[in-house]
Amino acid sequence: MTAAALDADDRPMRPAILRGLALRCPNCGRGRVLSGYLTLRPACLSCGEDFSHARTDDGPAYVTVMIVGHLMAPAILWAFVRWRPEPETLAGVFLVGCLALTLFLLPRMKGMFLAIQWSRRMHGFGAERDD
Repeated sequence: MTAAALDADDRPMRPAILRGLALRCPNCGRGRVLSGYLTLRPACLSCGEDFSHARTDDGPAYVTVMIVGHLMAPAILWAFVRWRPEPETLAGVFLVGCLALTLFLLPRMKGMFLAIQWSRRMHGFGAERDD
């Protein structure tokens, strides 16, 4: 088996992403990847996978904003057309909804970005290979 085929098969992306969305280690699926709300652990407490070189940067925030915007914008329009609430009521309700959805999604997107990097051996996740 070639190195390229091994790279594609030994770290499947789908299970890694599902583990990342669950805020679990993409390698073992048991250890937590975050030590705080958005602080990555230096390593998995269960399997020892090193996370210190992960670079999630602004990706999780960008994806979170895109998801929240695409979900809430049609909902706001629908609520306005259906019930015609006062602007202050509409803004207040959807402000709380947007904030809650953002706070829920942001750490999960960070876990997903970490899992994608681990799966594709990006940013140092594949440096210690023995072929």
